[in-house]
Amino acid sequence: MTSTGVGRVQRAPLPLPLWVAIRYLKSSRRDAFITFLSMTAAGGIALGVAALILALAALSGFQSALKEEVLSRTPQIEVELPAGTDPEVAREAVQAVGGVQSAQVAVRGRGWLLARGRSRAVEIVGYGSDLPDLFPEATSRTPGLYLGDGLVGVWGLETGDVVEVVSPIPTLTPLGPQPRVRRLAVEGTFASGRAEQEERLALPLSEASLLFGRSAVHRLLIGCEDLDSALEVAGNLPAVLPTGSTVRTWRDLNRVLFFALRLEKSLMFVAVFLIVVVAGMSLVSDLTLILASKRPEVGMLGAMGAPPSSLRNIFLWLGGLVVGLGALSGLILGVGGSWLLDRHELLSLPSQVYFLDHVPFLVRARDVLAIVGTTVILTFTCSFYAAHRAASLWPVEALRR
Repeated sequence: MTSTGVGRVQRAPLPLPLWVAIRYLKSSRRDAFITFLSMTAAGGIALGVAALILALAALSGFQSALKEEVLSRTPQIEVELPAGTDPEVAREAVQAVGGVQSAQVAVRGRGWLLARGRSRAVEIVGYGSDLPDLFPEATSRTPGLYLGDGLVGVWGLETGDVVEVVSPIPTLTPLGPQPRVRRLAVEGTFASGRAEQEERLALPLSEASLLFGRSAVHRLLIGCEDLDSALEVAGNLPAVLPTGSTVRTWRDLNRVLFFALRLEKSLMFVAVFLIVVVAGMSLVSDLTLILASKRPEVGMLGAMGAPPSSLRNIFLWLGGLVVGLGALSGLILGVGGSWLLDRHELLSLPSQVYFLDHVPFLVRARDVLAIVGTTVILTFTCSFYAAHRAASLWPVEALRR
């Protein structure tokens, strides 16, 4: 039985703490300011949750696009063979391993590209019979020299133009060290991608061997069904490879990048989460004000026999209602806003600067769970202060005031 006014008693359809909490949340016109503060606290929580979801969705979208761009130019598995190993024998042994779909012999090193009085430091990749997947959207598959379309456009080169590829390893002659230079005609181009930090070119393995000589380190570029299967296949390769071979997966080759992306996301979460911390402080102020305003009523409940645990639960329920309302509103705003911004590509980017023409938004379920869970735990914990104050009230002292 609960009292809702002088001389009027009715049965509460809900547990007493929850019923009183709802009544305090929907205060009368005389206490409209308290309701306003409660809605302000809920709005702060909603703003923090929505901002976190939008920020992490935008960051996840950018990181996903960047990873896709980088991984498209990274071998799924790269094996560095020891000196003196016959690369063809090693390639045939790897090709027989289950899960391996392709294996190519390659030579990689640094050098320079010279053309029309210009020079550029490049990564040189010598390939066998087929152009590796490191060079997507190639204009041709005929063996020859392939340059990135970005460099070709900047330098004004065309198919058939002759350029010079210079190795950093000189040739010893009676006249002293002489640079190793190969004059090659441009056979085609490939999509270089704006995400790459250095230029890359591809030329036949025979030409790369002449450039690097005995110092050439042969590698195997191995392709599998997908990235996950590549991680499993990499564990089976050492058994068939020569002693001293080094096996690196796409994860090993991009370990620094992936660590930087994880660190960036963590710092973004902490920075934006400060909004939720401020909202939690606002919730404490709101519940403390409600307790001060309803002090006589709380004292009356205690005098009528309500145990301290019930008084505590009143403010826990009140804080939970405010937190739940704010978290749910923020969840709807954040997920809905991310979907709308990504679906209609509302935030455009200059394609000349970025490798994307709009800001992508990618909402991940684990991010949403982490945001909502952390927000609810933090803000709901803030309501324990007011709940503890309510439970420690002496009914007589409360009624005197």
